[in-house]
Amino acid sequence: MDANSDLEPDDPAESDVDLDDSRYYLNRELSELEFQRRVLHEALDDRQPLLERVRFLSIFTKNMDEFFMKRIGGLKQQIDAGVTESTADGRTPEEQWREALETARPMFRAQAECFLNEVRPALREEGIHVHDYDDLTTEQRSETRRYFEESVLPTLTPLAFDPAHPFPFISNLSLSLAVLTERPGEDEPTFTRVKIPQNRPRLVEVGEDEYVLLEEVIRSNLDLLFPKAEVVDTTLFRLTRNAEVRRNQEVAEDLIEMIREVLEQRRFATAVRLDVEEGASDRVVDLLVEQLDISEREVFRLPGPLDFRELMDLTELDRPDLKLDPWTPQPHPRFRRSGSSAEVGTDTSNCIFSEIQRDDILLHHPYHSFGETVQEFLDQAANDPNVLAIKAAIYRTASDSKVIQSLIDAADNGKQVAVMVELKARFDEQNNLEWVRRLEEEGIHVAYGTVGLKTHTKTALVVREEDDGVELYSHVATGNYHSGTAKGYVDLGLLTADRDIGRDLVKVFNFFTGPSLDEEFRKLLIAPVTMRERFTHFIRREARHARKGEDARIVTKVNALEDPEFVEELYRASMAGVDIDLVVRGICRLRPGLEGISENITVHSIVDRFLEHSRIYYFENAGDPEWYLGSADWMTRNLDNRVEAVAPVEDPDLREQLRFVLELAMSDNQKRWTMNADGSYDQRYPRDGEPVVNMQSILMEQTLESLRQTGVESGFLPDSPATPEELLVEPVDGSDDDDADGSDDSTRDSGDGSDRSDATKAESTAASGGGAAVASDAELGDPGPAGASLVRNRADADASAVENGADPRSDAAATDADDAEDADLPRAMRVHDDRWYVPESDHYAYAVRTPDGGRAYRKTKTAAASLLERYYG
Repeated sequence: MDANSDLEPDDPAESDVDLDDSRYYLNRELSELEFQRRVLHEALDDRQPLLERVRFLSIFTKNMDEFFMKRIGGLKQQIDAGVTESTADGRTPEEQWREALETARPMFRAQAECFLNEVRPALREEGIHVHDYDDLTTEQRSETRRYFEESVLPTLTPLAFDPAHPFPFISNLSLSLAVLTERPGEDEPTFTRVKIPQNRPRLVEVGEDEYVLLEEVIRSNLDLLFPKAEVVDTTLFRLTRNAEVRRNQEVAEDLIEMIREVLEQRRFATAVRLDVEEGASDRVVDLLVEQLDISEREVFRLPGPLDFRELMDLTELDRPDLKLDPWTPQPHPRFRRSGSSAEVGTDTSNCIFSEIQRDDILLHHPYHSFGETVQEFLDQAANDPNVLAIKAAIYRTASDSKVIQSLIDAADNGKQVAVMVELKARFDEQNNLEWVRRLEEEGIHVAYGTVGLKTHTKTALVVREEDDGVELYSHVATGNYHSGTAKGYVDLGLLTADRDIGRDLVKVFNFFTGPSLDEEFRKLLIAPVTMRERFTHFIRREARHARKGEDARIVTKVNALEDPEFVEELYRASMAGVDIDLVVRGICRLRPGLEGISENITVHSIVDRFLEHSRIYYFENAGDPEWYLGSADWMTRNLDNRVEAVAPVEDPDLREQLRFVLELAMSDNQKRWTMNADGSYDQRYPRDGEPVVNMQSILMEQTLESLRQTGVESGFLPDSPATPEELLVEPVDGSDDDDADGSDDSTRDSGDGSDRSDATKAESTAASGGGAAVASDAELGDPGPAGASLVRNRADADASAVENGADPRSDAAATDADDAEDADLPRAMRVHDDRWYVPESDHYAYAVRTPDGGRAYRKTKTAAASLLERYYG
């Protein structure tokens, strides 16, 4: 482990476990594919509104394209370079490549079959038709042929492959027809590639809410393109190329020119996937495989459309009955009170800076409008006569960015403006090059990035002269300065006048234009200089608290947990007794529920209408909790290879809002998935009689409620009765502690705190689905002193039974329904009635006996039942 000596594990017993064992780590690529499986599930789920299913079919294609371009492309580069070194999970690049391809294959087929067998027929029933060409009426065919001849045919360029013509270049993500034609006197058919034009609508209208795909229009009218030849075969295919083009920044004389060269090289990069329609002739496929230098393993033969991206256009139809209720991002109450930049004008007494000076502000997009909060902050800064300077770090921004315009306006108004634009933001390089050009034309100082590092921090700094001197106003966020993604990505932003944070940001911005990054920061955690060490310290501090019997808990919400060192740190903290809940949207290499190693860890994932993108970090710290938010995930690239910023959240009201978000994430029973030790996931469903908890829906409602009520300053109402009760903080004053022997005089018998028997564990595992979720000792081998049988952390018998068509109420362990009091209790409290009791407390209604003989306190029976499930199944 690469850490300072003062950060070494405190307990020698924990050091005896070989946590370098590859069996304790999941593979990064396969874990990402598990996330894409959850995305695909949103399309497969027939409980979803129909056009939402269409939307997720499109999103799945886009996500998988990016996965193949970035991750599969990178693996192929390693294979070609002869790399055989294994990752933490013990796989070589070639093994990862093979497994990823075979994991993805059935997912693509499931997507296509979902559209053909479920979504398209359902659309037809709703009066929305995506026809096969053969199903068109005679009149529709005639109109379509005329459209083809007038609007499509002139754009087509047939490219033949024969002795006189080389094999045509096939561009990335292009959809093409391979056409075989014969002419009299020719011995062999001629191969011709016809690219499906991307500047023509993919969905060709043939009536009101009636469409046919453009490739079918072209295929069915090829006689007009080849008037003197006979078309004997057509095959639709789509190519994906590698986007992982690496260049040495240290030897690049001009970073802008290097980026332009990378973009050009990407066009001609290695092929990584070839999709062909099912039933394609071997002759055509063999030719494509040979000419594109791709293996048969990388060929995906699929039914239905080969590209679902443009089907997103269907979601624009005026059919609210087939969609989720629309959401309009709202203003923040504090911004509404301060007035807009137009209203403030030169009178700055009512400006947003006065509001920030009074108290920090927490923004939560897309619940809060980006335009009416972040954009307004920048607009006011650009026009405020007291503002001296504005600095911003831009990773991605919209193609018509108002953020950029605000910075230009600020420069026009005589303010010092410095902008860091990350040219290496993948797939946004061209857009960012254009913004650099425009900013420099306006005379604004622009930094392009740093050698060897990507600048991923999402920060802005406003320097303002006031009566008491110069003040610093900071914006530290989890999301980009992008008005488009702010409508669909869940992100947080902190607006603060904290001087220490402002001074830290001054150092960060000086690094963008100066020679080196300062390694001393007052409050911010900055990668790559302090963040890894500080997070490691926080995790180990929780472990020390746990060993002393003090309150110890870690709760995080991140996009990914990939860094092997942090996985190991979390394992050791769990072994020390730290209660750890991880809300990880995507990649997670940690395996929860490993006996003796990670049974104190749960992993959750939310996949819903908005992409969960915020990062929150909570450390209990023996009753003196610390909260952080920022741009970094727990990934090696974020911690070591990027410039990232994470800020403390110190305002009690803002902490309460963050607590509310985390509790919702762990209580959601509509869009939450829980991870099993083998890396698979189970979706949570409401149990019989249990109220539905949908995190994003509640946050939308609470945001609206905060605007309806007068005097509310938070962006949403964490104390609303609609929300789940306290889950994070347990009593620390000992007011309702029991005797050391575990006895109590409550109305409930106390449990002995012992673990379940092996037979009970096996029964719980079987009830929860068993099988793939649990690996045997024989499968794992002997991992060392801690043991290695994999135990489901939250065996959810009722949820799995419902999925399998069973009636969970038939459980023989349920309490007699004639007992009116007990019948009203959640199942887990009835099954484990010897493991909880009613404490003598004014604040907590229930106490749960933990397996180690301790107690955990909860305010509601729903929360207590959830904890019982976690410990005992």
